[in-house]
Amino acid sequence: MMNEGNLNAQGERASWSVKEEDIADELSALMGVSDADVDHLTALHDAAREQARPMTDEFYDRLFDHENTKEYFEGKSMDRLHSMIGDWFVELFSGEYGTEYVKDRLKIGHIHVKIGLPVRYPLAMMDVVRKHGEVVTKQSDNPEAAKNAFNKVMALDVAIFYQAYEDNQLKHLSELVGGERLARRLLMG
Repeated sequence: MMNEGNLNAQGERASWSVKEEDIADELSALMGVSDADVDHLTALHDAAREQARPMTDEFYDRLFDHENTKEYFEGKSMDRLHSMIGDWFVELFSGEYGTEYVKDRLKIGHIHVKIGLPVRYPLAMMDVVRKHGEVVTKQSDNPEAAKNAFNKVMALDVAIFYQAYEDNQLKHLSELVGGERLARRLLMG
């Protein structure tokens, strides 16, 4: 049972009011992405661009080695998909993690939801991304600080990705029960 003392005047938790572009500010603050983190990552942008192809090759090799993930790519332009995942990887080192970044990342997450891709598959691939990100961070003047900054941005992306799936789940449940507040309360048990 939910503790009623944790609700605002509208009967909602404060976290429920954080939506869309406000997610960027909330998550950036929560993750503690600092100006120094941004500096470490942007200094590695060109190195990330060089590492993008090896990362995408390993990423898609693994997906094609597994029948249940392979089926999502049959008949798709692999050049376009390689380019998209490569660009996504390079953007982890962009230094821009605000509203537009979150919107773009949410859009990617919503595409995954739309094609019916179970969330376990993209999340299972994060180790490939992290491994290649760490290759890039080793080229920094301060590899440990760069690695920590990269890990924060990876955590930000994972949180945004989960948000896309949560948005979809909440949307459908809200339609079913007649409102978001009731849907959230049902999800809480």
